[in-house]
Amino acid sequence: MSRGQVGVAVIGAGVISKQYLDNLTSFPDLKVHAVTDLIPEIAKARAKECGVTEYGTPELALEHPDVEIIVNLTTPAAHVEIATAAVRAGKHVWSEKPFSLDRESGMGLLKEADEAGLRLGCAPDTFLGAGLQTARRIIERGDIGVPLTAQTIFQTPGPEAWHPNPSFLFQRGAGPLFDMGPYYLTALVQTFGSVRRVSAVGSMARSSRTIGSGPRAGEVFEVEVPTHVSALLQFESGGFANSTFSFDSPHIRAGFVEITGAEATLSLPDPNNFDGALKIWQAGASKWTMVETTGPANGRGLGVLDMARSVRGDEPHRATGQLAHHVLDAMLSVTESIDTGSFVDVVSSAPASSALPADWSPCEVTL
Repeated sequence: MSRGQVGVAVIGAGVISKQYLDNLTSFPDLKVHAVTDLIPEIAKARAKECGVTEYGTPELALEHPDVEIIVNLTTPAAHVEIATAAVRAGKHVWSEKPFSLDRESGMGLLKEADEAGLRLGCAPDTFLGAGLQTARRIIERGDIGVPLTAQTIFQTPGPEAWHPNPSFLFQRGAGPLFDMGPYYLTALVQTFGSVRRVSAVGSMARSSRTIGSGPRAGEVFEVEVPTHVSALLQFESGGFANSTFSFDSPHIRAGFVEITGAEATLSLPDPNNFDGALKIWQAGASKWTMVETTGPANGRGLGVLDMARSVRGDEPHRATGQLAHHVLDAMLSVTESIDTGSFVDVVSSAPASSALPADWSPCEVTL
């Protein structure tokens, strides 16, 4: 078994890479060898900003002899292509969400990695943060009784008012469901297990929107997907959730997740964050009780570190490709339910994963 730091390289030096690299370069169990991008100048600027000495095109990352994990931060449409190239180069792969844009390419990638004996991981890894991990320990300890139902809400007016290039968020593979759904569904699957069937309705408030800021301000673009989705999700445990995802609400209410058990209701932190307020309402109580959270809250990259440590320890990692593919499958099933007006079965399953130990620390040397 190999020992020592796990070598990492980033492909895709866009905005999100800064958050990843700030953390990856600070975790002592990892060594970031290179930052790469199709545009070498962008890779160079990001590498220098984050203290990484090697930079260039993606080939550098794929061919680097000391790189074991490729961190795939390319655009969603390129995720499967880049991940497949990395697997064929003998590398484990961590990808930003979504895992893929369709079931077929996602299943093909899972199969190829499995046959090669390589690991796939995928965002979101926010469920590894202190907030949701503390919630998971509370639930598994039995503090709320058997989890029965959940309600999640994400509603905003939409990102076009502040985002300088928002049109892609209203295209296939995005919208409020695919953009924000992975955070909420991943958190729910951790509690209730795999989604077994869904029913949903969706609507589009406006067929076009106007960019409100940046150099393209005033430009009108077309909307391709539902901008309000209401979904009913039934899980293998028998529990179910009502989830709302909307870009159509003047009233902003995001990060709302409540899980109700036989004995208490637990209010979770925003699943798009790694920490936050956690509170419980016990049966017979007259107010919420705040709960202290424990665990890491460093931010994006915890999933990469968990994968690296798991590779060295020859044990399962937590934010797996199978989990991300199952969440994608569930969201595609929601879309099909909107289109057909009927319940849709979800065929895939997500593997169960263990909770992080409460004292799990990204900043310790463990390898």
